[in-house]
Amino acid sequence: MQTKVCYILGVGKSIKRIAPRIMQEKDLVIFPGALGDFICFFPTLRQLAKDRELDFLARTEYGDLLPPDVRTRSLECYEISRLFSPGPHQDQRLVNFFSSYATIWSWMGSNQPDFVEHLSVLAKGRLRIFPFRPVGSEVHLVDYYLSCLEGSCPSEISPSVPLRREAVAWSCEFWQGKRFAEKKVLALAPGSGAKEKNWPMDFYKIVAERWQREWSGGVVTVLGPVEEENRSLAYSCHPMSTVRGLSLAQLAALLSKCHLYLGNDSGVTHLAALLGVTTIAIFGPTDPIQWAPRGRRVTVVTRPVECSPCVPSVMKTCPHTKCLTALSPVEVMKVIEEICDNLKGPAWDSPS
Repeated sequence: MQTKVCYILGVGKSIKRIAPRIMQEKDLVIFPGALGDFICFFPTLRQLAKDRELDFLARTEYGDLLPPDVRTRSLECYEISRLFSPGPHQDQRLVNFFSSYATIWSWMGSNQPDFVEHLSVLAKGRLRIFPFRPVGSEVHLVDYYLSCLEGSCPSEISPSVPLRREAVAWSCEFWQGKRFAEKKVLALAPGSGAKEKNWPMDFYKIVAERWQREWSGGVVTVLGPVEEENRSLAYSCHPMSTVRGLSLAQLAALLSKCHLYLGNDSGVTHLAALLGVTTIAIFGPTDPIQWAPRGRRVTVVTRPVECSPCVPSVMKTCPHTKCLTALSPVEVMKVIEEICDNLKGPAWDSPS
């Protein structure tokens, strides 16, 4: 899966349910990441699920994006929390739990000796544990996770996201209510898990107004929990249609209906790319070589400055944020116009 990176130079259908497969073994996967990390891990998880049953310990909401044969449970469960206290190998509940798996894959706790020791004893030689992030390497996170499987997977994987029937029904009702049926719809996600990665909200508003004026298009703005708490941000979205408090199933169904998506380096942007939506990702302080969303319809827009990519410890206290504020709405609109001119046929007229 290739992602196009656009450097701005200058200053500084419903998924049919298939019959159950005959599984050879059952594995446990332990993964602690946020949404963006999970989307990068998604190809690895789907590859593991090809020939075995999987129990997946992570955030339970991720189950909205996975097929039924991957059973998702909360990472905040007894079996995991007990590994951080003394003597878990004497706990019969843990012995029974971990002994039921052919292999235990963990991207959690590799730097915590007690956790590793306790899980190793319980796994009895069936543990595969890896750092959550690659150490001392600029490899993309998708490639890193896949490399943990060694030679057992192809070089390119294009996993599909099963859309939930009830979420699709909700998105269709939303579409009708907003009278989007005859419009090209732009989805905006102006937030992220870290405000220092966010392109200015006023810039998003300028893009939205031009989209409505020049293409007579519809605009829907996705607000996450962090943005919902910011009343000034919610106000600045007006008069754009805003959605908030969506489940991941609803969010996936909504994004899949949009013609174009614009967002920051965030989990929502990675989800849009995974869904095959034509995606423009704005990158400022973070490095697209490591973090850019993967997909054939992805364009990363970034303005390199002398200090980019930024060191995480400096990112939160940067006094100028030129990598974001110097990237003007006019320049982003040029990228949008180029994409719109190049999009032809079903990819533009009928988003999946």
